[in-house]
Amino acid sequence: HQLELENAYLHEEVLKSYGEIIGRGPALETILRQIEMVGPTDASVLITGESGTGKELVAREIHNRSSRSKRAMIKVNCASIPKELYESEFFGHVKGAFTGAIKDRAGRFQLADGGTLFLDEIGEVPLDLQSKLLRVLQEGTFERIGDEKTLRADVRIIAATNRPLKEEVEAKNFRQDLYYRLNVFPIEVPPLRSRKEDIPMLASSFFEQISRKLNLPLPKLTRANMIELQGYDWPGNVRELQNVIERAVITSRSGKVFFQLSKKDNKQKLSATIPSQANATINILTQKEMSLRDQENILLALNQCEWKITGSNGAAEALGIKPTTLHSKIKKMGLKKPS
Repeated sequence: HQLELENAYLHEEVLKSYGEIIGRGPALETILRQIEMVGPTDASVLITGESGTGKELVAREIHNRSSRSKRAMIKVNCASIPKELYESEFFGHVKGAFTGAIKDRAGRFQLADGGTLFLDEIGEVPLDLQSKLLRVLQEGTFERIGDEKTLRADVRIIAATNRPLKEEVEAKNFRQDLYYRLNVFPIEVPPLRSRKEDIPMLASSFFEQISRKLNLPLPKLTRANMIELQGYDWPGNVRELQNVIERAVITSRSGKVFFQLSKKDNKQKLSATIPSQANATINILTQKEMSLRDQENILLALNQCEWKITGSNGAAEALGIKPTTLHSKIKKMGLKKPS
């Protein structure tokens, strides 16, 4: 019966995921060590981090390393449930319990029995329901709406939030006892801007998986593409990177990759690199000075690429220009390869 419930749930809500946690930076290594430690236990885990950082992937990895991995991990997005339906969503209801209850419905705790319940955006749960949630976590028992029979649920809880729950507790918006019950083992997922060393690996993986999913040719990533991706601050984190790459795969039919990055964020980034007039005088460059800058940049690229101009890892690719354009500039500037 439990297996039927789980299968029905999985048909109802297919969890979308691009697979394993990708990256090898120090921040991610810390998270992977934490997952290894807490995975095999039954401890409650609270995953914090900005929206789009991959908190669900961390939850899934914890579940996969647990003794419950052969049972379902049931996800509840607490932010998407209308307030009047919270109790029904969590605990279920019997036919006729309220208007619209045309048949019995199992709640998420019943579906997750023997497995893991992932409470995403836990900070959105209304205060009046938090006490009922706490009771299930403490006693493992609940009642469906319209039913006096007490049911039991053996569930491992993993919760996630992008809200500062400690501050919510202080503001009396979140129960302190529930917070401590969830925060047995905290894991913080850092934003993508603080682990840019993982971007090349993430980007390559997303390009490969998305190309396969959309049945489109895999575009060739250049060093210039990677520099562009690592130079952006990713306010939407890994989810934004994934979406940008999906658009790039669709639009890069000619083989050349273009990224549609948020102009607002780029402008903010640009303005942050230019000193304010109060602190410094900005010198306007003459055409001659601009040409010298261009020449210095081309020489830098040529020397880094050991004067290889065309093909993969060539200077033209690094500069993001055509080899013919680079040949023309080298000739015009009178640049010579050092002997």
